[in-house]
Amino acid sequence: MTTKTLPDLVPDAELNLPREAERTLPNGLTVIAIRRSAVPLVEVRLRIPFGRAPLAPATLLSQALFTGTSTMSSIDLAAELQAVGGSLAAGLDPDRLLISGNALADGLDRTLELLASVLTDATYPTDEVATERERLSDHIQVALSQPAHLARVALLKRIYDTHPYAVQTPGPEDVRAVGNAALRDLHAARLRPQGAVLVLVGDIDPDLAIDTTEKILGGWTGSAPDGSIAPPPAIETGPLLLVDRPGSVQSSLRMALPGITRTHPDYAALSLANFVFGGYFSSRWVENIREDKGYTYGSHSVIEHFVAGSTLLAAAEVATEVTGPSLLETVYELGRIASLPPGEEELEQARRYALGTLRLGMSTQAGLAGLASMYAGFGLRLGHLREHSAALSAATRDEVAAAAAKYLAPSRAVTVVLGDADKIESQLSALTVVERSTE
Repeated sequence: MTTKTLPDLVPDAELNLPREAERTLPNGLTVIAIRRSAVPLVEVRLRIPFGRAPLAPATLLSQALFTGTSTMSSIDLAAELQAVGGSLAAGLDPDRLLISGNALADGLDRTLELLASVLTDATYPTDEVATERERLSDHIQVALSQPAHLARVALLKRIYDTHPYAVQTPGPEDVRAVGNAALRDLHAARLRPQGAVLVLVGDIDPDLAIDTTEKILGGWTGSAPDGSIAPPPAIETGPLLLVDRPGSVQSSLRMALPGITRTHPDYAALSLANFVFGGYFSSRWVENIREDKGYTYGSHSVIEHFVAGSTLLAAAEVATEVTGPSLLETVYELGRIASLPPGEEELEQARRYALGTLRLGMSTQAGLAGLASMYAGFGLRLGHLREHSAALSAATRDEVAAAAAKYLAPSRAVTVVLGDADKIESQLSALTVVERSTE
């Protein structure tokens, strides 16, 4: 069998960003419209600030938003959207309510009309809300049996303590206690255009799309209370937190390290350092505990961004009997990336991956809409993609090594392990101080 040599990668050309227009309407809504004419569709992303909203009502509202208006039932809304080849749905994170969907490009007007009706006239019918309440409660109940969810819950509480980001999922009993009146009150108080951002991406004329939006959504008015969230406290190191899950055949290993915002001067270098450590399939951590030792089916590290702050998170599910060795190898790989510069070829491979995924992420209408909306939530615009791409291309080996030493040192990490404590505590105690969770 002959071996084929892969061709050299061509140098990265400057990103070619599509045509866009932006306008803040008199009601305070910012509209960003981007032309991407690959297919005759338009993607819709409406981001409404929702920080510090009461968690259980806000979560249920995000699931029940499209249950009806004074003139349309949930079935009517769905049928009207389907008639223009579209759909809309809502979701929630600690910073915002996001309404997302798409439609045929020539159905944009009708899609915006239906969106406007929900924003200004949602009624939250009793029967429909009851169905969504039970569905959400059941979903949360199922999540509470999943180790990955429980490990994240424990890690968030460990790193954020009393900060609003510490609890991101309500209890099922809290959801069941939310009444229809609470949803209507929350909607009236918080679903307001001031500070909201609407992103439209597709086969549209950007200026005309904004004119259409102003005509249809101009009647949506009002301002919401300040939902800004203070920066979280710095991560405090301490004993490894062990969360007992008796009978578990796997342990959920989680680590958190200080992160930085996308606009920080070190961000591109840290991104590359993270890719080398554990940010993609060819990373050192994956090679070590998956490919070499077979401790896990997969591990991954990522910089997670919220509006008030960023954190680098590392996660792996490992077999119970190798929980201690997995932690040892993880700490070893963090120490190695923090103390030794990456190899030239290793860095270039990570750089190509970072640049390639950046381009891939904006290659579709939906991907571009998601990026534009996400960036807008942090006060950035698509031009930041070009800046970040250039920074990734320019980051030197020394800069990546310096960022790794500054942010990835294992001494700065917070560690949580969820598993069968009777079987893994002695393994972990041989490596570090262990504290059992009391919750």
